[in-house]
This record gives sequence, structure tokens and C-alpha cells, in this order.
Amino acid sequence: MFRIRRIYDDVLPVNQAAIRGVQAIYHEHFAAAPQDIEQLAERLRNPFQKEFRTVLYVAENARGHVLGFAIVLHDPVLKFAFLDYLAAEKKTPGRGVGAALYEYVRDEAHSVGDRGLFFECLPDDAAGCPDATLRRQNAARLRFYERYGARPFVGTQYEMPIPGLSTTLLPYLMYDSLGRDQFPKAPFVRQVVRAVLERKYGRICPPEYVNTVVASFRDPLRQRERRHVKAPPAAKPASLTPREAIAMTVNDRHDIHHVRERGYVESPVRIKAILSELEPSGLFQRVPVKEYPLRHITAVHDADYVNYLKRACANVPAGDSVYPYVFPIRNQTRPPKELSVRAGYYCIDTFTPLNGNAFLAARRAVDCTLTAADEVLAGRRIAYALVRPPGHHAERRAFGGFCYFNNAAIAAHYLSHFGKVAMLDVDYHHGNGQQDIFYDRADVLTVSIHGNPDFSYPYFTGFADERGSGEGEGYNINMPLPEKQDGAQYRKALERALKRVTEFRPTILVVPLGLDPAKGDPTGTWHLAAADFEANGRMIGALHLPTLVVQEGGYRTRTLGTNARHFFRGLLAAAQGQR
Repeated sequence: MFRIRRIYDDVLPVNQAAIRGVQAIYHEHFAAAPQDIEQLAERLRNPFQKEFRTVLYVAENARGHVLGFAIVLHDPVLKFAFLDYLAAEKKTPGRGVGAALYEYVRDEAHSVGDRGLFFECLPDDAAGCPDATLRRQNAARLRFYERYGARPFVGTQYEMPIPGLSTTLLPYLMYDSLGRDQFPKAPFVRQVVRAVLERKYGRICPPEYVNTVVASFRDPLRQRERRHVKAPPAAKPASLTPREAIAMTVNDRHDIHHVRERGYVESPVRIKAILSELEPSGLFQRVPVKEYPLRHITAVHDADYVNYLKRACANVPAGDSVYPYVFPIRNQTRPPKELSVRAGYYCIDTFTPLNGNAFLAARRAVDCTLTAADEVLAGRRIAYALVRPPGHHAERRAFGGFCYFNNAAIAAHYLSHFGKVAMLDVDYHHGNGQQDIFYDRADVLTVSIHGNPDFSYPYFTGFADERGSGEGEGYNINMPLPEKQDGAQYRKALERALKRVTEFRPTILVVPLGLDPAKGDPTGTWHLAAADFEANGRMIGALHLPTLVVQEGGYRTRTLGTNARHFFRGLLAAAQGQR
């Protein structure tokens, strides 16, 4: 068994290892490695370095060992893909890896609207390839591609020898329609050929040669008749479904935490409203939730607080809720002995209750978030933890704002073992929890865009002059905004926030996602619409960072799902380099 995934850069250790695996397979097949392979990591970091977008796919087993790879040069303007390399490890039995990679490349090219997949294949006739052994190998490759309907162009000068080069073994130009019925016209193919010869082979192809070859592609263009596969291609048209989906984990136990009291807006219907829009979108892949040890929570929250929360919730009678009502600010060294009274010792407000299921639901939300974090560490570009209860108001030793454990902060601490982490909180309310947790740390940058605490919960934190302390000074950024804010005004603040994230040069981005900046949200005063959330997603995705998104607020259920769908559509499009 193996899986195929796209490698965007060499930021994560898992991707660095994959790139080394790709280079090792290349050396298995070829005596000398071109500069393009040796500098593959740099090409991925600067994807338009050669005026093509370099795209790398790897097939790897459960241990992360690379079994094969495909490198595609993509032109998003002309809308075509050029398959530069396709190779499998020699010791890997069968043709399954190569076929799966080729089908994956076809699907990806089709999903972004490419007009065709082009590539080169060495000749299988005696005139073009005098070596009989090599000719048989070339014929096997051409037979493989014919099964998908891909065949060489004929009647052109593409195989014409390049002046000054001794070799006569020049490749065919192959074309795969990706299952489309319409054959391309010569003007489009001439643009493709010129792009390939000038950008890929510009060092060896003089302008006169390029012009001659390009001019030889004249209508009506023809492909060679089937030579190796007698029947028409059985391959189905490439899938329209995006293959590089967002990993999504959902708290399957969130609804056990249901506070049926008037005015309690953090209700189970929020998850249903979001799922109803996201699941049909084709952008997501559901991932089973794993269980994680409690130590991941106590790495961020005080053990005394965690133990209290567990005991107190277990002692609340079924169907009842305990609300904090005594706050011992005068003598914090002497917490009340009665658990219900002690709630105020660990809470920041009077409207976040303890009940029999709060601890269980909150712990499962942490499991969801860490599962999504592991997806990012495994190479997934974007992962989304759709959880409730939310978490960004939970501090090191306090709950509040409907939050018990800080899901995003727990994941950020977990991910910080693999590199620097930036947290960009885009909830309407200040992320006081991660500010408290990371205030004296320099390895996790916390940025929060929120309503000014002069009028917005939690009222006592979120001011611009709270910038961290000790080693963390300058690594806590608060951006309080006025009571009225439309999408254009918000994007100006987001642009400043993203600039600070970029300066930090993080390995991974964590986004506590609040959808409460939306127009009409009962807990906010701003006026963002669906198009604004999509624009925000595009701006964040343009950072091209491995990104974990964790659900926080958002309480206007009529628009909650639509706004979430637009945000992720923009985020994914920008992360994949779509213009």
C-alpha cells in the first residue's frame, strides 16, 4: 500500500526526506543528475523560477519511504501541464506505482482546467533508436501511455537534431487529451512547444532551431495511429475532483456538550451548519480522529487546572450546569474547597458553565486538533479541525468564553518541536488564551486581529501595547480594530498581520478561525460577507505555509457554513498556486 501526495517545499522534515528520496530514485535511473534535480528544493520554494510552476508528487509507503515520483511543469496562463519526470524505485515490483502517479497527474491537470498533458518519450523505431534493447524499453513506455490515449505528434520537426549536438536520439512530443474529445489546434500547440523549448531547453536550443520546430506544427495536427494497443483507450476521463484535498477532522462527540439554556449560542447546530456546506464542496477529506495522551494538554495547561476540570465536571449531576459566581481575587493561595464554588478560581467570566460532558467534549476537541496537526506533519498542505467547544479563550489555568482547553495552542506547542510556529487568530474576539500561554516565548508568534477590548470580550486583554515579555517580547502582536469594520478595512489589518508573520519566517502556520466577524453575528459588530472571507483565505493561503486551521467562534448559523466554504475555497486556491 502507498499514498500519493504533493510536496510544496522543503520546510518540514518529512518533505526534506521525500526530496532526498526523489533524488535517490533519479540517480538509480540516470548516470548524471541535471541541475534541476540537484536544486529541486529551491525550485519548489521559487515555483516560477523557470516561468513554469514546478510541481512534485511522490508515492510513499506507510513509513514515508518514497517509491516513485512525478515532476510536472505547469503553465497556469497557457493552461497546460508538461510531465518532466516519472520514475519508480527499481526494486518496487510491478507497474502500480507508475500508473498511479500518472493517473494522479492526469487528475490534477484536469481539475485545474488544463487543456492537455504534454511530455516526451524516446522513439520506438529503428531510425530514431538503433539500439534494439533500448527500443524495446521505449516501446514498453509508449504502450503504457497508449492505454490512456496519449500518443506522439507526427508530421512535425520536433525530433529534428539540435545543431552542435552529436546525439540523434531525440524524443517524440506526446499529448494526452485528459479524456477531452476536442483535439488542440496548432496555434495553441505552437505556444506550448515554444514554451518548452525556450524555458526548459533554452541553453541548448538556438532561436533559429526553436522557430523551425515551432513552425512545423500546422493544422490539421495529427497523432500517430495506435501501434501497441489495438483497442481504443479504456481509461476514463480524468476526475474533476481536486486530489489535494484539505484534511478535516470533526469532533464526533461535540454534541454531548449541549447547554440547553436561553442565550447560550455555542450550540451543536454550529457544526451541522458548517458541515452541510463543506462536505458537498469536494474540497475536504475526512480523517479519522485518533486519541492522544493527557500530557499534550498538561504541556500547555496547569495540571491542577486540568485535574480540577476533570473532577468538577464528573461531579455535576446529569442535566445540570454550574456557573462560576465567586471570584477569589483577594486570596488566590486559598482556593475554596467546594468544587462548585471553586469554579470562579479557574474561570474568567460568569457564562461558561461546567457540566458532566464539558471535559469529555473538550478533550475530544484536542484529539481532533492534534490529529489534524499530525496530518500537516505528514505533508498535508492544509488541515482543518472542526471542533466545539472552541478554545482560544482558555488560558494556562483558566477557562471562559465557552472554552475549556486551548485546542490551537496545544497544537501549536506540539508543532513547535518541528520548527517555529506562527498563530494568526482571526476570530472577532481577542485570543487571550494563546497570549497567556506563549507570552514569554520566542518560538511561537501570536498575532490576533480582534475587536478593541474597550467594547469587546474579554475586555481585559488584547491591547496593542501587550507585546510579550522576556524572550517573548515582540512576539505577541495585538491588532484591536474599531467597532465598525467592513471587508476592505479588515483586509488592511490582515495585510499588516501577514507581513509580521512573513518576517517571523515560521515553519508552520496555525489559524484559530473565527467566523464571527460576519455581518449579523450575535457576538460581533463587523460586516464581513462571504466574498470577504474568501479574500481573507486567499491572502492567508498566499503565504504558502503548511497550515492548520482550528475552528473557534461564529454563531450566525444562517451564514456560518457559506462563510466557511468561501474561506477554505480561497485558502486552498492560493495555497495551490492558482491565480
